[in-house]
Amino acid sequence: MAHAGALLFAVLLLYPFSGVWAPVGAWQWRGTAGAASRASILVSLELTALAMLLVVAVGTPVALYIRRTGRAARTWWEAALLASILVPSLALGILLSLAFRPEGALGGWLAQLGLVSTNSAAAFVLTQVYVSIGYYVLGALVALGAIPAGLEQHAALLGLGPVRVFWRVTLPLARFGLAAALSLAWVRAIGEFGAVVVTAYYPAGMPVQLWIHLESAGLGAVMPLLVAFMAAALPLPLLLHLLAHRRRHA
Repeated sequence: MAHAGALLFAVLLLYPFSGVWAPVGAWQWRGTAGAASRASILVSLELTALAMLLVVAVGTPVALYIRRTGRAARTWWEAALLASILVPSLALGILLSLAFRPEGALGGWLAQLGLVSTNSAAAFVLTQVYVSIGYYVLGALVALGAIPAGLEQHAALLGLGPVRVFWRVTLPLARFGLAAALSLAWVRAIGEFGAVVVTAYYPAGMPVQLWIHLESAGLGAVMPLLVAFMAAALPLPLLLHLLAHRRRHA
């Protein structure tokens, strides 16, 4: 009975994917709708990749720092990270637009650097970094916390500096966990709609373009882009899950 219930749960869980084969008419991959879809794919892939570079470059040192703080400080850090994750997407987009408005201090400074804080590639990347970096740092903390502290201490006693300890000891041991954290950040960033639609309606990434197609062009234009969207979001975390499973059972 338990197996039958679990199987039913799995079927219901995966059933929405059958919508890909729903009869919605001819798929539109040519013409204006197709061109807009292809442009949104490039926008999402290129700018999300840039956002992930920033997430890793900023989030990894932050995670290393938080890991070395005391329990009380770590609690406050985790609370701040959770706050960035839990705020509703649409509210976050409004808050980011207000906080980085061109007439504001930080928004004005960014404008002087040539970084327009709304409806621009910079706004797109900034929003993606904000919505995803909390996931990465929290995941990185879990990965780093699984490393026995004695190994890094022994490496330091052998004369390795902090940077060499990270590259030769910490990173090799935490690489799968950090990769999993990055995959979560990738999925969160590339799939963000609520905040991005407020801060960077243009250039349109895949989530925003899906909405535009749904409103103006119909499901025939939606479906090809939907498949591309899932192909961009799903394989990385699924592959990392399989690799981690093989590593645990090796």
